[in-house]
Amino acid sequence: MFKTIIAVVALATALGCQPTGGLNGLEGGNATSTVSEDIVWPQPPDPARIRYVRSISSPGDLGIKRGFFEKLLDTVTRRAEERLIRPTGVAESDGAIYVADPGVPALWIFDAQKQASVAVRELGGDALLSPVAVTPERDGRAFVADSLINKVFLVDRGGKMVSMIADSGLKRPVALAWDKASDRLYVADAVGQQVLVYGSGGTRLLSWGSRGSGDGEFNFPAYIALSSFGEVLVTDALNYRVQAFDQNGKFLWKIGHQGDGSGDFAAPKGVATDTEGHVYVVDALFDGVQIFDREGALLLGFGSGGRASGEFWLPTGAFIDARDQIYVADSYNQRVQVFEFVGRSGDSHPAETVKR
Repeated sequence: MFKTIIAVVALATALGCQPTGGLNGLEGGNATSTVSEDIVWPQPPDPARIRYVRSISSPGDLGIKRGFFEKLLDTVTRRAEERLIRPTGVAESDGAIYVADPGVPALWIFDAQKQASVAVRELGGDALLSPVAVTPERDGRAFVADSLINKVFLVDRGGKMVSMIADSGLKRPVALAWDKASDRLYVADAVGQQVLVYGSGGTRLLSWGSRGSGDGEFNFPAYIALSSFGEVLVTDALNYRVQAFDQNGKFLWKIGHQGDGSGDFAAPKGVATDTEGHVYVVDALFDGVQIFDREGALLLGFGSGGRASGEFWLPTGAFIDARDQIYVADSYNQRVQVFEFVGRSGDSHPAETVKR
């Protein structure tokens, strides 16, 4: 009965229903409600491993100012400043922040260095319907996947389309990860129950996966990332686990299982790794992020349900940049929250392993 309830709730979460609880039982699982003090996990006196940095809901949160004529137009038309509506994917590329927002629907590009922002609503003659995933490429460019028109677009820093992948093999592309070393794009397809791999120019090189619960099989793959060891990590949502593969699809290892306790998964979403190889998994029903080692031991959790800084409401996508800045799409709080991994004190873990 418990498994049935969790499965129903997980599916309801995907349809936008409100969660009922937070991430309970993890060290440092309660964020403070104000930003005037340092928000860290675990809480003192333990040494900080994760620190809250900022929240992003609009260009203004990054210091991007609107021009005179934009402000004049806003006054005349009584138009409010554009803001994130339901962000599901986030990435950073050479200082520009890309946010996939199917609530608008649009791909947001926030470029604080150039004091510019744009909401891209159309690419290659197609109006975006459900831009759900984004991953950085080289030179400040990024790929974005639209799960309804079943295409993947490469865009430049200004939001102009560079190229497009319109492969008949794409049934519902929901997650992306690009590998700089091999110039390969990895696409998780939720309906196709597989991972597809594309080379430069958009040529499909290989694919793997099928519906099932065995190693290398999927039950709605939802998010994907590359680890610092070159592994392909896939959130296998309704099998309640993260699977790791080599870059040609050979199964390597897996972590996670269904449950409602520390280290369990109820609605696993975004996955990412820091420079030390720790695996971060967002859980929408726990309203938090859990951090594991590659053997599956739970190291730390951060976040709880709410609207304050460091709290979440149905979080989804995650991304970690080269500086170990952690970006989490806090979907129903209509923002992206940014944290940082600060546990580089010579220890191999961001925190002591949570005893279960």
